Amino acid sequence: MKTTKILKDMLIIAWMKSYPDFRRNPLMLLLIAMIGAIPLFFMVLFSGGNMLVHGLIGAMISGVAFIGVMAGIQDISWDRYVKIREMIVAMPVHPASYALGIALAPLLLSIPSVVFFGALLASWGVFSLTATLWTILALVVVWAAMSAIGFLISTYLFKTSMMVLNNLSNLLGIGIIFIPPVYYPETLLGNLSWISVIIPTSNVAGLIRAYMGLMPLSPETIMVRWLILIVTTMMFVGLTSLKARWRET
Repeated sequence: MKTTKILKDMLIIAWMKSYPDFRRNPLMLLLIAMIGAIPLFFMVLFSGGNMLVHGLIGAMISGVAFIGVMAGIQDISWDRYVKIREMIVAMPVHPASYALGIALAPLLLSIPSVVFFGALLASWGVFSLTATLWTILALVVVWAAMSAIGFLISTYLFKTSMMVLNNLSNLLGIGIIFIPPVYYPETLLGNLSWISVIIPTSNVAGLIRAYMGLMPLSPETIMVRWLILIVTTMMFVGLTSLKARWRET
């Protein structure tokens, strides 16, 4: 019964955070897509399109990961600023419902851009049914990890100004999405390619490339990478649930 209420409250909060904003500004779907597409222009310009397929994978990951971090930091801080959080806290709402609702709202808005970039990848013939299913699962896991990081940061920086938090979310997004091998293959790092395994976004990019046949990985290596990804995500989620401040802030 408690689980049902948590899920119900999560969906209500996700609707409150997504549908009204979409009604007021439907062009935000285009803006979300443009965030992931910006690096693609540079890849076409400097590589002649040879790296475009890798860039499209990065655009899909960016669509769920970057917006997950931004929602965790900016939305929660904005809710506190306009007193929406105080209203929700005063209700019998479980912290998990609030956190998941905040994270789910931007994920729903990012689905069209993910589908668009996925369709472009499918036109290259790299998307089999198996690769599609594993890609969806990997995107959900990285969304959970990035949303947990954003939520944790926002709750501990509750006295920080909105401007600083906005800049922090942008810098964090750049640091974990645009700098690691997400838009480009990790083989370009040479002996330092192992770094991509410990960063959730680049780890997911490597797994997706492996399932698409763009990067040769043994089944054992794939299992190890999944294990690292799941452990890393559980660590972030667990740390958030244990340490994040809720009614005390």
